[in-house]
Amino acid sequence: MRSSNPVFSRRGFSRDNGYAGFNTAPQAGAVGTQGNPYAQPTGTNPYAQNPYAQQDLQYGTPPQAPVTTGRMTMDDVVTRTAITLGTVALGAVLAWALLPVSSTSYGLAIGAALVAFVLAMVQSFKRTASPALILSYAAFEGVFLGVISEMYNSQWSGAPFQAVLGTMAVSAATLVVYKAGWVRVTARYARIGMAIALAFILVMAVNLLLVAFGVAEDGGLRSFGPLGAIVGIIAIVLGAFFLTLDFKQIEDGIAYGAPREESWLAAFGLTMTLVWIYVEMLRLVAIFSGDD
Repeated sequence: MRSSNPVFSRRGFSRDNGYAGFNTAPQAGAVGTQGNPYAQPTGTNPYAQNPYAQQDLQYGTPPQAPVTTGRMTMDDVVTRTAITLGTVALGAVLAWALLPVSSTSYGLAIGAALVAFVLAMVQSFKRTASPALILSYAAFEGVFLGVISEMYNSQWSGAPFQAVLGTMAVSAATLVVYKAGWVRVTARYARIGMAIALAFILVMAVNLLLVAFGVAEDGGLRSFGPLGAIVGIIAIVLGAFFLTLDFKQIEDGIAYGAPREESWLAAFGLTMTLVWIYVEMLRLVAIFSGDD
């Protein structure tokens, strides 16, 4: 069953015997293929980098173990994630500095968000990572976040800084919970979480339509009142859920010997999740500030 995360729903981050390989044992470096999506039948594994594998099979000699060079490591993931998030931050800083709060800048922010969404969808359905596409997404996302953050800061001073701290706190807490084993990312966990997430997104889409047509007032479920706070907390919890999926898929990719370029996909997935959490945290800070 393929991963429900569109970023990882491709060769390299999917398993045939479980949701994203959950409940399967990693066999990094093993010659066998059971449970390892990166291992092809011996002699045909493109990641083995052994030009003599076919010859070994032809003459009946034992195949050599695959060479481990060119595989994704945690350092690769950290580096690519830092580059991607740095691009988001740079775009946000430039947008904040160069675009004053106005209806025009708000329109530019919405346009940048739409472009970022399109780029994200294109990358999500590509079979291979495109660093240029990922960084372009990060740049446009940064412009959107910069304008929105400046607008929030103009009404709730310090809200963006608090939102950044909140995002870091949620991410760190989720990582601690994941590494401590308090949450087991199993197939059932992923299915239930994705069902809840899809239901949440559907409800938010319906709410947006109701607000657009004037049926719901003051933002409906996304108001700046108690109901909006509850919805924001649910959204942040869902963001933490997506983080656990990201952590698991990165861990599996490293354990199963994913190619190094897959680290760009890992960085892409983490960036999208962190942007989700930041935006919801920004709204939540504004709600609890009490100065509507």
